[in-house]
Amino acid sequence: MINGKWKLRILYELACEKILRYSELKRNLTPITHKMLSTQLKELEEDGIIIRKEYPQVPPKVEYSLSEKGISFIPIINAMCDWGKIN
Repeated sequence: MINGKWKLRILYELACEKILRYSELKRNLTPITHKMLSTQLKELEEDGIIIRKEYPQVPPKVEYSLSEKGISFIPIINAMCDWGKIN
């Protein structure tokens, strides 16, 4: 569910910013590749951890945010960050 190098960082970015577009996530997660970011976002969405909201407009607009399940991870992410700072 929350495995790999990028998923925790994606969740952290969404926890900090609340709502982000794909391009904002890509910029914040340098040097992640397009393929890796797309794959990670799709898996997190399938697991019910993030919400993908697509707007019917040109150019296409897609926003990502944490679901209730994703929000429940915030205390865990914060604890891991705190642990990392002291170790």
